[in-house]
Amino acid sequence: MLLLGPPVLVFALITWQVVADGPLVDLDERLSRVLLRPDRASELLADLGNTEVAVPVLVAALAYVAWQGRTAGRDRWWLPPAAGAVAMVLVPVLVVPLKAWTDRPGTPAVPPAVGYYPSGHTATAVVAYGAAALLLVPLLRSPAVRRALLLLCAALVAGASYGLVRRGYHWPLDVAASWCLGAVLLICLWLSAGRSSRPAAVRSAVGRSAGVAAGAADGGGECARGVQPYRSGRRGRMRSRRS
Repeated sequence: MLLLGPPVLVFALITWQVVADGPLVDLDERLSRVLLRPDRASELLADLGNTEVAVPVLVAALAYVAWQGRTAGRDRWWLPPAAGAVAMVLVPVLVVPLKAWTDRPGTPAVPPAVGYYPSGHTATAVVAYGAAALLLVPLLRSPAVRRALLLLCAALVAGASYGLVRRGYHWPLDVAASWCLGAVLLICLWLSAGRSSRPAAVRSAVGRSAGVAAGAADGGGECARGVQPYRSGRRGRMRSRRS
């Protein structure tokens, strides 16, 4: 749970500055003027945060993870894909009320309007690509492939974030706040999905081994105290009659 502390605190700090129109907002606006260069490339990069682009990637990853988990006989195989879907659903649930509450206007590059904080496109990219990578990495055997997948995820999120700021769709603080929000959701996903990492067959085998060991220990203790363990069969019945 300590992992949730830093992103929550940073998100709270940024939100406070946006609502109170603090000094970070002035720095944010100056940085935006430096980075603002609307062009076709930045628009294409910003589209990486569209739900039409990011969500299908996550859906495909969730379907593959569910199939692999069920085929491998994992206990609660449905939990990781379900947690990933819940994390994605929580993005609009959290972002939309925050947009209405903060009521932040957009950059000069967009038509006059409010409700730009935090960035929904950035949060969508972080959670969709991040959750897909987080759930797929444990299924990959090659370390090189794992690193490549994580780098691809980071590149997609960075590209979408840069495109949103450069195109002028969002202020830099809008994007930074959504990084924090997405990090919180991904940490919660990681904590939830980690509970079903062990196959059911392994868990049952461990349980049986523990039961056998406990039984052997009890039997050994009885013999050490001079107590004859019960024996089934003909010899056991004859011994009991003689006594």
